[in-house]
This record gives sequence, C-alpha cells and structure tokens, in this order.
Amino acid sequence: MQKRKLGNSNLEVSALGLGCMGMSSAYGPPADKQEMIALIRAAVERGVTFFDTAEAYGPFANEELVGEALAPLRDQVVIATKFGFDIDPGTGSRTGGLNSRPEHVKAVAEASLKRLRTDAIDLFYQHRVDPDVPIEETAGAVRELIQAGKVKHFGMSEAAAQTIRRAHVVQPVTAVQSEYSLWTRDPEAEVLPTCEELGIGFVPFSPLGAGFLTGKIDTNTTFHSTDFRNISPRFTPEARQANQALVDLLGQVAAEKQATPAQISLAWLLAQRPWVVPIPGTTKWSRLEENLGAADIELTPEDLRAIENAAAKILIQGARLPEAVLKLTGR
Repeated sequence: MQKRKLGNSNLEVSALGLGCMGMSSAYGPPADKQEMIALIRAAVERGVTFFDTAEAYGPFANEELVGEALAPLRDQVVIATKFGFDIDPGTGSRTGGLNSRPEHVKAVAEASLKRLRTDAIDLFYQHRVDPDVPIEETAGAVRELIQAGKVKHFGMSEAAAQTIRRAHVVQPVTAVQSEYSLWTRDPEAEVLPTCEELGIGFVPFSPLGAGFLTGKIDTNTTFHSTDFRNISPRFTPEARQANQALVDLLGQVAAEKQATPAQISLAWLLAQRPWVVPIPGTTKWSRLEENLGAADIELTPEDLRAIENAAAKILIQGARLPEAVLKLTGR
C-alpha cells in the first residue's frame, strides 16, 4: 500500500484508510464485534495504517471496538477520533447537541484515550463546528492537549474555509475531513484550495456515496429501519433513479480499466491531490479487498478529463444529508 502525508505535517498514512463508523452505527444494527476486530486486523495486514472512529459512533462502542482491535498493533497504525457532541457518559445519549467548550474537549480526550487503549490520540478532529464557542478557544484546548502529549495532531470535520483559517492560526490543522466524492463535490470550491494553501491534508469520508457509487444499490434496494439512508434525500427512489447516470458512467470507465465502479470512484479521489486520503468504510472482507485495489489503478489525465466532462452533464438529485444535519456542516 502506498503512503501519503497529510499536508505539510509529518503524519504519514496509507493512501486509503478505513472508516469504522458503519461497524457500529448509521447503517443498521452493529456488526459482530469479533468479525469486525478480525476485519480491522486484516486491513493492517494489507497495509492500511489509518483508522477513523469517533466517540459519537455507537456512541462509544466504535472507539472501544477500534481500541481492542488495534491494541496489539498500536505502533503500526494511526488512529483518528473526534470530539464535539454533548453525550451523556452514563447513558450514551446525546443530551444537548454540540459542545466544543475547552473543558469538554479535554474530558472527551481522556475518555477516548481509555476506550482506544492508548496514551496518545494521533489525530483529534472537531466533529462539527460549535457556533457557541469561538474556534480559537477550541483550537487552544487541542493545543494544550498536544503540549501535554495526549494528542499528536488537530483535525476539523465539515468546517468552512474561514473557520479552518482561524483555527490554523492557533493550532496548525493537520487534516480536514468532509464528505467528498464524484456526487458530493462541495469541498472543491473553497475548502480544498484552503487546504492546499495552508498545507493541510484532506480526508474524504463517504467516498463511495454511502454505497451508492458501488453500483450495488438501485431503486428497489431496501435498508434496515435504523439505516440513515432511509431519511437521506439523495436515497429516495426518485433520486436514486436520477443519480443512476453517475453509476453508469463509473461502470463504463470501470469496464475499460478492468475494475469496479467503487475502485474508479476511489481512484478518482486519489488522483485529485497527493494529500487526499479517502476512508471508505465496510463490514465485508470482499469489499475491503475491492476498495484497497483502487490504490493500484492509475487514471491518466485523459481518463480524468473524460470523467470530468461526462460528470459535468449529470445533475445529482437530492441533498446529501437531511436538512437538520446539513445545518451542522460548513460553518
């Protein structure tokens, strides 16, 4: 597996990471814990060194899973986790929305360190920007955690360019994580240029469009009652039908490259910038193998132009997230 550096930092990770959220939440019931531990360790054997979790996934259960899986391999991997929500430590229920007050950030770090079975968090993201707390105060809290040796790098998730700039003055931002794929290209307008200017790495989550870009979902696909795609505007039957044109395009390129639509989607992201590191998630061994195969696919400038020209003619239908969730992003 090739390695990439996240921006100008010294944080080197595998070109493709593993998003672990779906093992515990968002896509239906949690997967079998022992199977997921085996899957995470198999990813390490195949060269993956970058693993993404958060206290909010579960809540707490995903950090515990990742911590247990990677404890024997800790010196080989980079673990990213996130703070920023008010979650009751006893019940695991969200009690008051967002919370990036400095004292809360420090308390979350201590709890995450225990669940992750480690003495330092490699990359600590603010999960969502808290409008009630100046970003300078939050970044200052992470700076203090870095000075104390409890955190190594600061990250931000779904933040707007100006907020990233303000935070970066207080504590250099190593990575920004936002949704980015061929069907969600919002970061291209301001966030990616800002990352390039400031030397910040970019980590696309949901690089396969919550599974849609794999070509395995159509208008007849049904999801478990607890799967967030049931309430996603982009996954209504009408939107799926309209958005199938993008999957068809990926299928055409994949046929030429003897690859799969998922692999072309990931290869496209890898080709955007040398400091972009997608984190596709999966609970299936076969999908892990498929996703990692994307790192070996080279898209030529001609390939990329052809994809760009064809994609420009496709109007993606439906917002990427429900309106209430979208309000928490891009601030």
